[in-house]
Amino acid sequence: MAFQHPDFLRLDDLLTDEEKLVRQTVADFVDNEVLPIIEHHARAGTFPMDLVEKIGDLGLFGITLPNEYGCAGLNNICYGLAMQELERGDSGVRSFASVQSSLVMYPIYSFGSEEQKQRWLPRLAKGQAIGCFGLTEPDAGSNPSAMVTNAKRIDGGFLLNGAKMWITNGTLADVAVVWAKLDGVVRGFLVEKGMKGFTAPEMKGKHSLRASVTSELVFQDVELPEANILPGVEGLRGPLSCLTQARYGISWGVIGAAMACYDSSLNYAKSRVQFDRPIAGFQLIQDKLVYMINEITKAQLMAWRVGKIKDAGTLRPQHVSMAKRNNCEIALTIARMAREIHGANGILDEYPVMRHAANLESVKTYEGTHEMHTLILGQDITGLAAFAG
Repeated sequence: MAFQHPDFLRLDDLLTDEEKLVRQTVADFVDNEVLPIIEHHARAGTFPMDLVEKIGDLGLFGITLPNEYGCAGLNNICYGLAMQELERGDSGVRSFASVQSSLVMYPIYSFGSEEQKQRWLPRLAKGQAIGCFGLTEPDAGSNPSAMVTNAKRIDGGFLLNGAKMWITNGTLADVAVVWAKLDGVVRGFLVEKGMKGFTAPEMKGKHSLRASVTSELVFQDVELPEANILPGVEGLRGPLSCLTQARYGISWGVIGAAMACYDSSLNYAKSRVQFDRPIAGFQLIQDKLVYMINEITKAQLMAWRVGKIKDAGTLRPQHVSMAKRNNCEIALTIARMAREIHGANGILDEYPVMRHAANLESVKTYEGTHEMHTLILGQDITGLAAFAG
C-alpha cells in the first residue's frame, strides 16, 4: 500500500508550494531508490554508496547554502522536510546527508576561507566528495571541552595528534572537519584523506545504524599546511554551532521514522484479524495508534515552528534542544509501540519497525543525549546549571 503522509491538523496548509515539491521529490526518491535496497544494506552492515551522487543530484547536500557554491539556496523548512523523508527511508541515509550538510559544508561555508569554500563546497554539494566531522572522543562525549586532540604550530603549518570516535562517514570521507586544541583554544582543521599519519578505521559490531559507516579517526603526527585551518572561528562556539544545525535536521528526520512506523502499524492493524475482527477495532490497539498520530502531529508542529524561527534569524540553540529532545523521544516510543502492534511479525525485516527502533536508539543519543538536552533546557528556564563545567 502506498505511503500516505500523516497530516491530521492539515500542516500542509502551512507549507508553500516549493516546500511541498521538495517533500514530494524526496519522498519519491525514498520510495523508488532507498526502500527497495535498505533492508539488504542493514542486514549486511553496509552503506548504499550509489545513493550519494543521486542525493547530490537532487540538491539535498548543503540545501540551505547559496547557489554560488553549487547549492540549492532553499529555506530551513525545505531542509527539514528533506531530512524527514530521508529518515523515513533510514536513519543512516539521513545521517549521511546531515553530516555532509550541517557538519561539513556548514562550517566550511561559515568559517572557512574563500579558497576552502571554492575547493570543497561544489564537490560536496554534488556528492563527488564526502566529508565527516570529528569532535567526539573516547573520553570526551557530552563534555567536548575535555578533548585531548591537539595541534602544535610547526614551520608552514600544524602537527595534529589525537583520536576521535563515533564518526559518521569517517572511513568514506575525503575531508574531515576536525576540532582540536591549539595553544589551549579549540580550532577547526581540514584533514584530508591520504595525509600521512591519518587513518579512519571503521567501527564494527553495531546493532544500530547498520546501513551507516561509523569510524574512528586517528591522528599520529599529521602535518597540516597553514591553509587547512578554518580561520573564521575560535573556541567551542564553532563546533557547537555546527551541532545546532545538525540537531535541527534530526528533529525533522525522526518524524519520518515515526511516520513509517505509524503507517506500517495502521495498515497492519487493519488487515491483521484476531478473534474474528481486525485488531484495529480493539481498544488497546486504538490507544497506541492514537498516541502515535497525536505525538507525530505535535512533533510536526514543533519542527515547523523551529524552522520558521530559524529562517527568521531569531533561533536560539535551546529551541533546537527542545525539538531534538522531544521528537527523538516520541519517535523511539512510537517505534516500540509499532513493534507491539505487529506482534511477532514486528521483528521481521518485511516491516520497517525493528530497523527504525534500533536506529532511533542511536539517534536519541548522538548530537546531544536526551539527558543533556534536558539540562540545557533546565538551565535556560531556571537560570541555574545542573551540570558541571
